[in-house]
This record gives sequence, structure tokens and C-alpha cells, in this order.
Amino acid sequence: MTAMKPDVAPAPDAFDLTCETLIIGAGAGGLVAALAAHEAGQSVLVIEADPVPQGSTALSAGLIPAAGTKAQAVAGIDDDAVLFAADIQAKADNENEQALVNRLANASGPVIDWLTETFGMPFSVVSNFDYPGHSRRRMHGLPTRSGAELIDRLRATCESAGIDIICERRAHRLFLDGDRVSGVAVTRPDGGVETIGCDKLVLACNGFGGNRDLVHQFMPEIENGVWFGHDGNRGEALLWGKEIGADLQHLNAYQGHGNVAHPHGILITWAVIMEGGVQVNCEGRRFWNETKGYSEAARAVLSQPKGEAYAIFDGRIAEIARQFEDFKQAEAAGAIKVSATLEGLAGELGLPVGPFVETMNAIPVDGPDAFGRTFKSPALKAPYFGVRVTGALFHTQGGLRTGKDARVYRTGGTLFPNLFACGGAACGVSGSGDSGYLSGNGLLSAVVLGKLAGEAPLD
Repeated sequence: MTAMKPDVAPAPDAFDLTCETLIIGAGAGGLVAALAAHEAGQSVLVIEADPVPQGSTALSAGLIPAAGTKAQAVAGIDDDAVLFAADIQAKADNENEQALVNRLANASGPVIDWLTETFGMPFSVVSNFDYPGHSRRRMHGLPTRSGAELIDRLRATCESAGIDIICERRAHRLFLDGDRVSGVAVTRPDGGVETIGCDKLVLACNGFGGNRDLVHQFMPEIENGVWFGHDGNRGEALLWGKEIGADLQHLNAYQGHGNVAHPHGILITWAVIMEGGVQVNCEGRRFWNETKGYSEAARAVLSQPKGEAYAIFDGRIAEIARQFEDFKQAEAAGAIKVSATLEGLAGELGLPVGPFVETMNAIPVDGPDAFGRTFKSPALKAPYFGVRVTGALFHTQGGLRTGKDARVYRTGGTLFPNLFACGGAACGVSGSGDSGYLSGNGLLSAVVLGKLAGEAPLD
């Protein structure tokens, strides 16, 4: 498909085709928006640049944080939106717009229940370990705990509902008349151009992590990390927003991850750390408080010699991690090493035996360690597991500022009448950097803002 620079232009005299609600991007946010708009009785068209909808959603663990769900009630978990909102703000040092935080927290539970009850998606709560920053167990996932299953289920549900999804069409031009969006132009694989008119446009084309120039401009500290998002995240929403005077916020915010198997490129669940595992560098030494979060772990790991580290855990933790399809894939690929002794594991990983064994034996049974971490899980014991990891950029968290129904704000504080954004195209609730990212923030913004945008009435 020929790449064309995103731009803005007046509407053509006529469009090749029209619809009421047009959605750019068939990730989790776009497909949830499509389901909501279809349920609201609107004619819907989704356009997707890839041959098959996958995007960043397919690369994620597919876990969505939500408070007060029926799944939580079944699991005996007492949670509500007020607690969830407080957790979001605490992780981000209160840098988020409170109205947006409340909007996402309040709607999170109803969205999960809606997907479960209306469309039969079997969400359940991850109930056997805690995610950093969450005061309750509220991460919801499908049986394989994988983003691939989530996107496949959403796509199949849209197809069953008769929602049109046209793939291999990349939007490159936004048509704007005054303050009203009238449609887009898209590029076909053969280089041809089609125009699509709409009454409502939802930008669900994610962020700009795949645009190296924008990453260098806004988050140079992570530009050398592995890009673990989707290459299609080129920043069209950001570039269009700048040109039309949209309010852009927290463009330095992003989600990193410091536990990607290297060089295999497979995500290793942070459960291996939160259940009592640690990270050591190539010298066999620990270097930080690993429980602060997996997003800031990216910078912590990349700052070590060779930009690498080793996640160390045991058989008990490995059994917990096997609920995640990615972990099982890492085992099958030979990324994860195992030994009956610490000395043997050092040999398997190529670590200096003396420093590594000394480091592992120095982990306290109770009370804080030198990094301020308190270990609450059982001490590690044989068999011991380890995997070489590196830091990665997963997706950006800044973007278009949105109002109560995911409608996009202008810089002057008024709203565009028919332009909406969700997921990575919209500003999320991760503050201004990487440390404000609370586990699941990306999919939270995708599904909640997607639902709000889709169900919003036509103007």
C-alpha cells in the first residue's frame, strides 16, 4: 500500500460511498465503537489498514481493568469506580484530568458486563495475583488471557452482527468543512484512492509509537527500546489533530514494558515479578524495586549494561504464569530456562555464578530490601526459572483530549460536533510520562471511549 502523508482538505463535491458512523481502525476501540453504534441503530463502516484486524490489541495480554463487574461479584471481589479512580490518579501522581478518570472508571464495569451479557464474551477476573497499583483484583480477560483472542472475538461478533469491515484501506486525508468532519480519503493496496462520507467519525487508529520521528520528538528516552506495538500506529490522529486545532494532551506519556523475552520478542507476564520474582542485570545484580510497575521497568532495564536484564522466578510462579498464552509460547520457544539450583540457572543464563547466588540469597524474607521492596510471597525455591528480557515501547498514551461522550475538544475548549476518538488516538489516563501507566490503561481507554463514541447520537 502506497504511504501518503496525512493531511486535511475541504470535502469533495461527491463521495464514492457514505455511511452514518465511520470508524478508522479495527482494534479493540474501533470494534467496540462499531458494536455500540450498530446497537444504537446507526449504519456503520469500519476501515482497517491491515489485511486482517489485529493491531496493538493482538500484541497485548488482552486484559481490561474494570470495577464493580458481575464477574468480580462472582469472585467475591468488593470493588467500585471510586476506588478505581483513586488508583488511576495515585499511579499518575494526580496528573490526569479528573473528569476523564471518573468517566473511564464509572463506565468500565458496565462495558465489561455489556460485552459479556449482550455478546457472550466469557470475561473472568485474574484472581490469583495482584497487578501493581491496583488495590483490587479487577483485570478482566478471556480464557487464553491474550489480546489475539480478544480481537478475534470482537471481529467475529461484528461480522455476526453484519457490520461492514473493509480491510487494506489506510485513511490519509481528513475532510473538514468549518468545524465539521465530512469524511476521509483512503488508499487502496493498488495505490488508488476512495472517498468515504460520514455523519460521525471515530478515530480509533491508535497512537504514534510506530512513527520514529514523533517518538524521538516526544519520548526520546525510550526511542532505543524495542518497538512492541503495531507498525501501523503512525500518528494520523495526532497529525490531523494538530492541523485542525484539536486539544492535544500528554504527548510524552507512554506505556513501556520491561519484561519482553529477548531476542524472541515475546511478552512475559508481570505476574512472574509480582508473585515474588526479581530482575537482575548481566552482572547478576538486582538494580531496582521491581514492583513499581512494568511500564517504568522499560527504562530501568534499558539503563542496564547491554540494555538487558533477567527475570528470575520459580516453579510455583511459572504455574501461575501459564494461564497466559504468551508465557506458554515463550516456554515452547526455549526462551525460559530452568534449573534445580541457582548455580545451574546462572550457567543456563550465562550469568556470573558468585554475584548471582549472592544476590538471590540476599532477598529478605520480610521487611523492605535496599530498594524499598517488601516481599510478601513465599521465598523462591527450586526449580528456578529465568528468562533474558529487554525494555520495549508498547504504545503512546497522549493524544486528543475528549469530552463526556469521547467527542474531541478544540484548543479553545469547545467540542467538534461530530469527531470522536478512543484508545491510543485519545489522551489516556497515564499522566505525563511512563510511570503513570496503571496496568490495563490502554485497553481501558479503548473499550470505554469506544463504547461512548459509538453510542453517541448522530449530530
